[in-house]
Amino acid sequence: MGSSITERISERIDLMPAGERRAAQTLVANYPLIGLRTVADFSAAAGVSSPTILRFVSRLGFQNYAEFQNLLQEELSAQLQSPSSRAGRAAGQSDIDALPTIETTIGNIRETFRHISKKQLAECVEALSNSRGKVFLVGGRFTDPIARYMAAHMTIVRPNVFHLAGQESTWRDRLIDMGKRDVILIFDIRRYQDSLARFAEKAGERGVQIVLVTDQWLSPIARFARHVIAARTEVPSPWDSSAALFVVAETLIGEITRHLQADSARRMGEIDRLR
Repeated sequence: MGSSITERISERIDLMPAGERRAAQTLVANYPLIGLRTVADFSAAAGVSSPTILRFVSRLGFQNYAEFQNLLQEELSAQLQSPSSRAGRAAGQSDIDALPTIETTIGNIRETFRHISKKQLAECVEALSNSRGKVFLVGGRFTDPIARYMAAHMTIVRPNVFHLAGQESTWRDRLIDMGKRDVILIFDIRRYQDSLARFAEKAGERGVQIVLVTDQWLSPIARFARHVIAARTEVPSPWDSSAALFVVAETLIGEITRHLQADSARRMGEIDRLR
């Protein structure tokens, strides 16, 4: 699979002039639907001129707006696929082709990190390391174990880290404790979880910073997120792979530990003495 549009944006956004950057931010915040509208509609939503939209599309490597929209439509179709529809597609393949291979998984990890910039990673680490606020972590049906895994590590290296377990009503009860200094790290991949999107919207209204780790097609939560990391998840299987998501989580854990080197070393020493 070639680079997705969000991956192309991540690669090039630091080189974009202000107008094209606004176009990129508007597309990510309304992904992918705003890009499927006319150039005039897209430009009005972004507050830039139509030629700026066309230059933005060209910078992403497309010959014209129609080619850009064709890939968006393909991505939208992939975004809406369910495990049952992918199982039907895999049924006609050989047993070997239908298995998620080690090579595919390794490729997903490699491509994920090829499209994450140092600046992007540093901004996420800075947000998650700010000890003046609290950090909350939550995920969906299949991604919440990653949130819980990451929270278990972060609790050791910094204070005020909380994994949001249980039902949506439980998460909403915690909103009263969240404010502008706080951060929520959310893991959400297709099929995206409506309850997470509702929760993210409410948290955003309270000024909470949202860090989203999602797939290459972007969870709707991207419209509320300040920082977005897109990981490759597709493998030749009815089920998406979480391997790249785990490596993203472990990378963040390692970088946060280094960022808080003195404090994390002190906390780990005190924890060892308490055992």
